[in-house]
Amino acid sequence: MLLACPGGALAQSVAPPQAVPDQSLDTMPDIGLDWPDMGQEDRVKPLPADPADTQVATPDALPDAAQPVEPVEEAATFADAGEERRYTVQLNGIDTIADATFKQRFEELSALRQGDGKPANLAQINRRIKEDNELLDRLLRAKGYYAARIRGAVAAPPAGSDRLAVSFDIVPGTQYLLDSVDLTGLAETGDKEAQLRAAFPPKVGDPVDADAILAGRDALSVVLAETGFPFAKVDEPEVRIDHEERKGDLDIIITPGGYRSFGAIRMNNEKLFSAHHVQEIARFHPGDPYKASDVEDLRRAIVATGLVSSVNLTPKEAGDGSHVDLAVDVRPAPLRTIAGQLGYGTGEGYRAEVSWQHRNFFPPEGAVTVRGVVGTQEQTASFTYRRNNFHRRDNVLTGLLSVSNIRRDAYDARTITLAGGLERQTNILFQKDWVWRIGAELIASDEADAFSGGARRTFLIGAIPLSLTYDGSDDLLNPTKGFRLGGRFSPELSFQDKTFGYAKVQVDGSIYQPMGEKLVVAARARFGTILGSTVDQIAPSRRFYAGGGASVRGYGYQAIGPRFGVDNDPVGGKSLAEFSLEGRVRFGNFGVVPFIDAGNISTTFLPRFRDLRIGTGLGLRYYSNFGPIRIDVGTPINPQKGDPRVAVYVSLGQAF
Repeated sequence: MLLACPGGALAQSVAPPQAVPDQSLDTMPDIGLDWPDMGQEDRVKPLPADPADTQVATPDALPDAAQPVEPVEEAATFADAGEERRYTVQLNGIDTIADATFKQRFEELSALRQGDGKPANLAQINRRIKEDNELLDRLLRAKGYYAARIRGAVAAPPAGSDRLAVSFDIVPGTQYLLDSVDLTGLAETGDKEAQLRAAFPPKVGDPVDADAILAGRDALSVVLAETGFPFAKVDEPEVRIDHEERKGDLDIIITPGGYRSFGAIRMNNEKLFSAHHVQEIARFHPGDPYKASDVEDLRRAIVATGLVSSVNLTPKEAGDGSHVDLAVDVRPAPLRTIAGQLGYGTGEGYRAEVSWQHRNFFPPEGAVTVRGVVGTQEQTASFTYRRNNFHRRDNVLTGLLSVSNIRRDAYDARTITLAGGLERQTNILFQKDWVWRIGAELIASDEADAFSGGARRTFLIGAIPLSLTYDGSDDLLNPTKGFRLGGRFSPELSFQDKTFGYAKVQVDGSIYQPMGEKLVVAARARFGTILGSTVDQIAPSRRFYAGGGASVRGYGYQAIGPRFGVDNDPVGGKSLAEFSLEGRVRFGNFGVVPFIDAGNISTTFLPRFRDLRIGTGLGLRYYSNFGPIRIDVGTPINPQKGDPRVAVYVSLGQAF
């Protein structure tokens, strides 16, 4: 476009590109506006692969702009002008101007910096000085300094150095200021005009700063899309420079495109889920003001279902002039998964597991999983139904039918379980403050433990487990600050010769405190009790146990607490107390975690703290993209008879 400039200012074509400070900057348009007094021939071209390969002539004079490179008396200054030498680069006179963005751009675009550390002859160095002379002029113009004087020179190595000294002496001059700022078209936004004008910070009297102007343009685009204008367009800024007054006039044309509210959701393919289901998981309703952030949030929620490989959401005119429909284009992802794993644990023996899952067997989002486990101490077959986003975002409906045979040191149980629940769940993409669950369980179990002397007893149990958790931490798998507090309450009715009832109560809390950049101190406490009945009446599989990687490290799984019988087997208890303290020291992608744990199980209503079992050890962490992988090695401080000297635990995520 052609711009007219007052006061004899030079008129130029302006094609200001977007400035993204953190991307690779190989051409001048990436560092800001291409100002009007700069001709097409003066644009910074992409830097060649090796700037030293070409000689560039130096112009005789550049009035009111960058000055030429100082001539170098090659024969007088250096023994051999063709000798290749390393060099250093110094910028003088712009300490108050050269912010982090300025320095980053110079480092990435500078011909001298690209050849830094590599020997070059005098001609090559002169050529690079010339290129950087022009680069610095453009960088300064991007910040509003149009009359800068730049003088580059190369000198012999200073005392104590073997490198040539390349320097630029810079006099920035006067920074040009904005004389007018015209946002044409904002008046069409009605009562939103004041809010939108406030979203564009540059104002009259501010520097003609390309970064600030482009950042303001981007911010204005975002606020328009957040304020109900899905079809708004913000043109590139146009700046007219008046060199006589050392001022600039800024014009931006805005086409709002009309205010809109959300209309209907339109699906291109309803094989995975319907438009009605997508509307259920959206955080907006028809009639709400259009917000681009709500659209992006919905896109992420659809991706999080795991049912799509890609998704595009496009606003479309509804045709009534006041609503915008959302066209949802999805491509299905593979829906079936077969998985297997083999493992061995010191206290659990060998274990093999295989599972088959279909993530959309009952649309929408109704997944079924068939799972089988064969191991030294466990044989299990189960069928699980899981419906994500059940009538509301992040609500999960589950159902389980399981048949298992489990042989532990604490008990031997052959169990049939029918269970279901509704929960509000947290996940890595959408970590929530509050999480809850309400469920129901029907259990038939034939069990034996040390209390029964090996004789088997049949239990029929009904339970309604309830839980509520508050998560005030900053990360689901690797928290570094904040705290968590949760409680679980499960009233249960049991029949074994006679009917009796009891209630299980458990409270968990943890806190995370950063102690510098590399150290986080984490602490955890857990308390539990069973109200009603006696230990020997309660089914062994429903009692409290302690010990293991998620409990007191250094001890075997479920090994802490009272023991009974000739085999000294653990029998569980009615009350639980556990404590943990860790120091998480991180070095890049790796870390070490010294820890100390303590805990006990008691057959009484309250745990006996004087009988705490203590374990300590050291953990290693590898911080992957999906969370820390932990290996903990622990040893018991005051072991009971039969406890191992060393125990090893491997898992994903921190211990708590």
